[in-house]
Amino acid sequence: MQFKTEWCNLAFTFDCGQVFNIVKDNDWWYCLVGDQVFKMRQKGRIIEFEGMSGSFVKHYLGLDVDLQAVMEGMCWDEPLRRAVECFAGLRIVRQDPWDCLVSFICATNKNIPGITLILQNLSKLGEQVEFDGKTFYALPTAKKIAESTVQPLLNCGLGYRAKYLFNTAKTVLSSFNLEQLRRVSYEKAKQELCTLPGVGPKVADCVLLFALDKTEAFPIDVWMKKIIINNYAHHFPNKFIRQISTRKSLTPRKYNIISQFAQGHFGQYAGYAQEYLYHYERKNSAQNE
Repeated sequence: MQFKTEWCNLAFTFDCGQVFNIVKDNDWWYCLVGDQVFKMRQKGRIIEFEGMSGSFVKHYLGLDVDLQAVMEGMCWDEPLRRAVECFAGLRIVRQDPWDCLVSFICATNKNIPGITLILQNLSKLGEQVEFDGKTFYALPTAKKIAESTVQPLLNCGLGYRAKYLFNTAKTVLSSFNLEQLRRVSYEKAKQELCTLPGVGPKVADCVLLFALDKTEAFPIDVWMKKIIINNYAHHFPNKFIRQISTRKSLTPRKYNIISQFAQGHFGQYAGYAQEYLYHYERKNSAQNE
């Protein structure tokens, strides 16, 4: 099955660090959402897909969001213009909230290859799924993790993150409804997420942006801190820029200062600006090495 779309590039979308449970085989992208697998590929403006309905694939890719209007509504400064020109069609996908939360708890202080390895190991604890003659493994559910022990998580290479994920799984299983966060404000949803073990402002913003439709979320990691220092320093006091220029992690207060700037500067779709700027910085740095 297939459909035609504008302003969508699967390669940019799946290679920008927002989603990890994707497997590329030749020109097909195999996507795991919960315990379901489907595949898609792109030929020009045509998206071909198998395993899911067209409405689901369009929802997953966020094709109901008018990306051109999003871009036109943001502050078109020079850094963002460069990024969008290079990676036009990069979209924010709608991940399963639990999968997204697991992924970004595991991603803390890890690079993308390291995150991918941990999640591959962790998936072996989940359900085996057969699709298209291939075997895939879904991330373990909150129930699966909570009813086990910390040791299997340690065996997957999670290190100190194992305890966080174990305790978060127990909380989600017993009393925490991720889906209900869609229905509250960004500020309230972030506050709630940050009560979970292992979830700080950055992990919370990733889950809010990549799974819960909070497009004003602006995740800030070392790459984004570098972007702020190199491109947006004139929006902050010199003392603040000197303080965040160290190798130290951002304090919650400093993180919040940058987040509020980004939301004021880029507007309600600040998360889209973040992804374009982040992907451009990573790719540009790799080319210059």
